[in-house]
Amino acid sequence: MKRTRFTTEQIIAILQEHRAGAKAEDLARKHGFAAGSLYVWRQRFGEMTVPDAKRLHALEQENAQLKRLVADQALNVQILKDVLGKKS
Repeated sequence: MKRTRFTTEQIIAILQEHRAGAKAEDLARKHGFAAGSLYVWRQRFGEMTVPDAKRLHALEQENAQLKRLVADQALNVQILKDVLGKKS
């Protein structure tokens, strides 16, 4: 996964400046990012606050861990089926 130069807190602060009325081009120049990035960030974070974003990140990590566990279990089941199928 590509790492960004800005932390979630910084992105949310920039989005709050934009909501307060600052122009996207001015913010891009001030903080040193492409103006299009602001719209991508706005689509991803919307009206989130910092605690909401941290909670989202924690849930995404937990979801990834659970998906890995399910994949491991499915692989174990498939291996057992293959072993039992060959013996009979």
